[in-house]
Amino acid sequence: METVIKVENLTRRFGDFVAVDHINFEVHKGEIVGYLGPNGSGKTTTIRMLLGLLAPSEGQATVLGYDVFKQSEEVRMRVGYMSQKFAIYDDLTTLENLTFYGGVYGITDKARIQHTLELVGLKGHEYTLTRDMSTGWRQRLSLGIALVHEPKLLFLDEPTSGVDPTARREFWDLIYELAEGGVTILVTTHYMDEAEYCERVGVMRDGKLLAMDTPTALKRTIIQGDVWEVYAHPLERGLDLLAGVAGVDRVGLAGDHLRVITRARADADGGVRPEALQSLLTEAGLGVEKIERGEPSLEDVFLSLAK
Repeated sequence: METVIKVENLTRRFGDFVAVDHINFEVHKGEIVGYLGPNGSGKTTTIRMLLGLLAPSEGQATVLGYDVFKQSEEVRMRVGYMSQKFAIYDDLTTLENLTFYGGVYGITDKARIQHTLELVGLKGHEYTLTRDMSTGWRQRLSLGIALVHEPKLLFLDEPTSGVDPTARREFWDLIYELAEGGVTILVTTHYMDEAEYCERVGVMRDGKLLAMDTPTALKRTIIQGDVWEVYAHPLERGLDLLAGVAGVDRVGLAGDHLRVITRARADADGGVRPEALQSLLTEAGLGVEKIERGEPSLEDVFLSLAK
């Protein structure tokens, strides 16, 4: 399996603040790898180092076989980068923006420009001023700019931040199409549901890479206990009560019910059974509608790793 990105003990400090702390990972050809974490966790700093835009304090990395710090120009010629705040000129049309940025990469072929517009779903919007476009359409244009030179590796930094759920889903459809065409993609996000779309997910917090694996493997290995969806009222009293129960690892609000994760399997070895949860709540005077088994989520994984 061809390695496209290799990171070894990569570290970046800003004075006494450690933004990225000795991280290690690899990305293989054709993968969609998610880099999950809250704002300020070190995701963007990692990408800036991988692009050669920011020198590391320690460690090393290669991208497409090139040393990102000694051969940064070689890297930038061969990768696409969509930043959180891409510089799109509002007084230019979609076509003019794409033509301008294509020229930066030495792309003057009009057919290539038109193909890129079609690829990101902007055909028919060539002459629309970008100031008149919605956030979702502007994101498509930003992606087109990152793709115009046909890179084999794409860095997407919070690509769907600020767009509506429908536009987010459509954007991910584009990402899948690109991956099917052989493009390797590293995408940062703080949306837990988006990370589910990725083949592998790295979980970042406070500059540390806490884990990296497939979403299924992360949920299986990190969440050792059972998940229960508890429909009981009033919710606030149930939350306070269950938080103090031995054997309950975590309890939180989940819309109209409580989500409870136990520390051990609910079997003969003494795990917390749903019947015990129901008895406890009923005896405390709460109304219990039902308790159902739930499935671990990446949010559960993140909260477990970050505690």
